[in-house]
Amino acid sequence: MTGEKEQRKKALREKRLFLFDIDGTIAIDQELLRGTRELLSYIEEIGGKAIYITNNSTKSRSAYVKKFVKWNIITQESDFITASYASCLYLSEYHKKDKIYVVGTKSFIQELRSWGFNVVEQVEEGIQLVLVGFDNELSYKKIEGACQLLANPEMIYLATNPDLCCPTAFGSVPDCGAICEMLACAVKRKPKFLGKPNPIIVEASMKQTGFSKADTIVIGDRLYTDIAVGIHAGVDTAVVFTGEATLEDCRNTKYCPTWQFQTINELLHTIVDEHEN
Repeated sequence: MTGEKEQRKKALREKRLFLFDIDGTIAIDQELLRGTRELLSYIEEIGGKAIYITNNSTKSRSAYVKKFVKWNIITQESDFITASYASCLYLSEYHKKDKIYVVGTKSFIQELRSWGFNVVEQVEEGIQLVLVGFDNELSYKKIEGACQLLANPEMIYLATNPDLCCPTAFGSVPDCGAICEMLACAVKRKPKFLGKPNPIIVEASMKQTGFSKADTIVIGDRLYTDIAVGIHAGVDTAVVFTGEATLEDCRNTKYCPTWQFQTINELLHTIVDEHEN
């Protein structure tokens, strides 16, 4: 058992591509969690790479760059692969010319339009697709429009991510998955999700950086998105208990992480202590 434990720690130490979830994993609201900055410094020192993979579609990649500056962490847009970015990749391949009705934030809509998509915010003729994101600017009018369109069984229905809630300093708020559940009560339909656990996010990260599956680890706080996306992509995973998942959840899931840590700080010290030995 001791030999197996040491082998697992050695495997963790050999990782070079670290794919971090953000909300509930390395930060909660505006607070960067302890150990995050030091872990990022370690990754840079060993010639590795940190990529941030988030299902939060309320912010564009440029907005995340600005957010990280407030934490004194310098990044560039290519360091972020968001659910909105994954949606753009998918849409550009399969629905580039479709007229899209979006339930989402102004930032999300702006990112979609920057890719050249025909995005509308009101019900009108010629709409072929409904796309739902995590919308903290949600209105009943948006929901009503989506229901009207989805009453047509031929209407394509996509969503950024299945997360039911987003961690906050006071607890949590409804996420994209919860909005979709509300819509399902009315229209009896569920969407195809484009963010985690769809492995496109992990695959895009590896392609962008040139690292292999063996080099890669996904780190997050949710089993059914973060850990599931790693499993679907065939890479190792680590869960932290600073967001949604609990130890009890890990005992009763089909998405079993490779490693479990209370916090990012514990993960940091496991890697650094092993590296120094």
